[in-house]
Amino acid sequence: MKPMRYKGYSARIEYSDEDECFVGRVAGIRDIITFHGDTVEEIRQAFKVAMDFYLDTCAQRGESPNKAYSGKLFLRVPSEVHAAVAIAAETSGKSINQWALETFEKAAHHED
Repeated sequence: MKPMRYKGYSARIEYSDEDECFVGRVAGIRDIITFHGDTVEEIRQAFKVAMDFYLDTCAQRGESPNKAYSGKLFLRVPSEVHAAVAIAAETSGKSINQWALETFEKAAHHED
């Protein structure tokens, strides 16, 4: 399932059988923002209302809504994957870091 998007923010939407409604949670922000709705249109509207309120609140406080990331990413992968990545990077004339960055950027920004 693709995330719902609004104003450059993404939210994961799931159905709660217990609550009998859709529940959403915004990703990549400093705080926890959740919202819910009974239909797709209701959950979409609830997402917009929640984000508009959150963004307005952050602006009033002079705070950035986005979570801060260091830019450092540490991964543990099986040795076979490490070897395959090293070979792919070397054969493309790149360092593992350059190759991984390009691969991650493509995957993270891929729109189906």
